[in-house]
Amino acid sequence: MDNKNKPGEEALPVVVYVASNHLEAEVVRGLLESANIPSMLQYESVGVVYGLTIDGMGETRILVPATMVDRACQVLREEMGPVTA
Repeated sequence: MDNKNKPGEEALPVVVYVASNHLEAEVVRGLLESANIPSMLQYESVGVVYGLTIDGMGETRILVPATMVDRACQVLREEMGPVTA
C-alpha cells in the first residue's frame, strides 16, 4: 500500500485532542495558539447552547493542520502530560 499523502491532504485538519467540554477546549486551543499552531474547534452546537456534557454531547474536538500534528502533540504533552486523541 502506498503511504504517500494525496495532494492537499497535508492541509486537512486532524483531531489532536478531545475535550470533555467547551471551556476545556478553549484552554487547549489557547495553548496551541500561543505556540503559533493554528487550530479549530468542532462540536455539536446543542452541547454548547444547553451546556450538556452527557453521552458525548459536550465533547469538543480540537483540530490542527496535518502538517502540525506532531508539534501540537508535543506542546500539549509538555503542558498537560500524555495526550490521547
